[in-house]
Amino acid sequence: MKRRVTIKINGREYSAEVEDRMLLVQFIREVAGLTGTHIGCDTGHCGACTVIMNGKSVKSCMVLAVQADGAEILTVEGLAKDGELHPLQKAFNKNFAVQCGFCTPGMLMSAYFLLSRNPNPTEEEIKEGIAGNLCRCEGYPNIIKAIKEAAQELQKEKSTS
Repeated sequence: MKRRVTIKINGREYSAEVEDRMLLVQFIREVAGLTGTHIGCDTGHCGACTVIMNGKSVKSCMVLAVQADGAEILTVEGLAKDGELHPLQKAFNKNFAVQCGFCTPGMLMSAYFLLSRNPNPTEEEIKEGIAGNLCRCEGYPNIIKAIKEAAQELQKEKSTS
């Protein structure tokens, strides 16, 4: 059975007739054509597919597209504004927090969610915030360093605006 689904992704609406079993990650990649959100394990364990749905961090391989009908989604492609990378993206690049890059979109989205809730996290809070994301290259020290740096940069931006 197919249903019409409309989902706002990074500020743009996408509508399509989808099978009831289509996953949100498939909708993002196949309907919206946004391939930054990665399909890793299809079981919710790796976090490569993490996105922000209606202000909450979700693993898009665990959500059906029909469940997201009417939702607002932020993906890794939506972090940059006007061609300018988000401070998290800049910090990941600067701190070599990207090795193979497969986990990076999910890590960025989990870090974004963490910093939106806790703008000045401790190292332990950062570890807890990204605990649902696996980096198989073991790049955690640089990822944590990048998130700390991004938090500081976001604080600076906030104080000057």
